[in-house]
Amino acid sequence: MVIGYTSGVFDLFHVGHVNLLRNAKSMCDKLIVGVTTDELVSYKNKRPVIPYSERIEVVKACRYVDVAIAQYDMNKLDMISKLKANIMFVGDDWYRSDSWEKYELELKSLDCEICYFPYTQGVSSTLINRELDKIRKEGV
Repeated sequence: MVIGYTSGVFDLFHVGHVNLLRNAKSMCDKLIVGVTTDELVSYKNKRPVIPYSERIEVVKACRYVDVAIAQYDMNKLDMISKLKANIMFVGDDWYRSDSWEKYELELKSLDCEICYFPYTQGVSSTLINRELDKIRKEGV
């Protein structure tokens, strides 16, 4: 059985999230998704629009997701080891970054590969928030 893992905030769930989860599920038998807790999001000096308790329910409801779990920290190696995942899915915006090249080597020692998916252009929770702010300011 091929176990896949990915994680994210999944705030303002959008088509980019769907693309990631659909593509990931097509490459594994069981897809486990870590949803970042509100406390972990705050380490980036950010605050999600949708609270964790609702974001995880949205992710659980996605037909491509077999299991949704809390992501309490950024230690991906521990999570991969604990879940016995064979493959980890991430957006290609991380491809060839210093941190992910290091992860690739470390994950290889756990018999887990990284699969980079194309980032869905033109959509992100950050962009949606910016557009909402603009609309609110314009009064439209």
